Amino acid sequence: MTSARLLDLLSLLQIPREWPGGELAERLGVSRRTIRRDIDRLRDLGYPVAATMGADGGYRLVAGTAMPPLLLDDEETVAIAVGLTTAARNPVRGIAEASVRALAKLEQVLPARLRYRVSSLNSATVPMPSADGPDLDPEHLTTLAAAIANRERVRFGYRSADGADGPRLVDPHRLVPAGRRWYLLGYDNDRDDWRIFRIDRVSRLTATGARVTPRDLPAKDAAAYVADRLYSLLPTYEAVVTLHAPVAEVAPRLGAGVGELTPIDEGTCRLRCHADTLEWLAFRLTLLACDFDVHKPAELTSHLREVASRLARAAGPGPLQL
Repeated sequence: MTSARLLDLLSLLQIPREWPGGELAERLGVSRRTIRRDIDRLRDLGYPVAATMGADGGYRLVAGTAMPPLLLDDEETVAIAVGLTTAARNPVRGIAEASVRALAKLEQVLPARLRYRVSSLNSATVPMPSADGPDLDPEHLTTLAAAIANRERVRFGYRSADGADGPRLVDPHRLVPAGRRWYLLGYDNDRDDWRIFRIDRVSRLTATGARVTPRDLPAKDAAAYVADRLYSLLPTYEAVVTLHAPVAEVAPRLGAGVGELTPIDEGTCRLRCHADTLEWLAFRLTLLACDFDVHKPAELTSHLREVASRLARAAGPGPLQL
């Protein structure tokens, strides 16, 4: 009975407000003295409960040096699970991997009734297609995240870039989000080598239950390894462009991780970046809404001339009517 009462008390304290001792005692059907003892027990367990004196005083839960376990009701749990699924499907820079880890942990402890509700809501929800990246199954991410945490081998079907589909037996090492794509870095047992897999091409994913010994990655970290391998496999163009706009004005338009900006003077800056297509480079430069000079590659200059000619033909003779 005491443990259940402590959970009820903690659930009330997690509502952000000041709780008078008398109101807590009335809600839980105990004396004020019992409330004081229960508050002391919560503090002993690491929950930072502050108390204030006076007629308007009471108890409240404050931020501590470490976050104790949270108590969530059914609706809050479902909301968090659906929110994490959405974040995994539409990754937000800087929190994509964390959202998948959190979702994997949450799904492991969801009771059957809530797991069914979350699954039903997710299956009934169809995300709007995006031109920025492929559709992604968040269940693949959580299964792989759990396998990585448990050092467990996985088996799946994989469709390669040429369309061939075949089985893979992989020791998963890390998940690496890049833009709106997710990659699995793992050791392919059939090929006896490290491989990178696009998770949107994975199917029939299952955890085998076989535990594996961690292997040493031949790189300083997983993200650097994936980036180096992807660049080596693509026909990458290195662009150097002078932008006739201040760095502070260009940086927000360019976005994080697109390239390296270096100020030249108060009104110009230098952009260095890599891309696998000339179309992408031309598109990004046009979106910056400023004049620019291309120093390299020469192919980009030629491509921009072709685009300019098409636009001029589409505009027709005479001044544009806006």
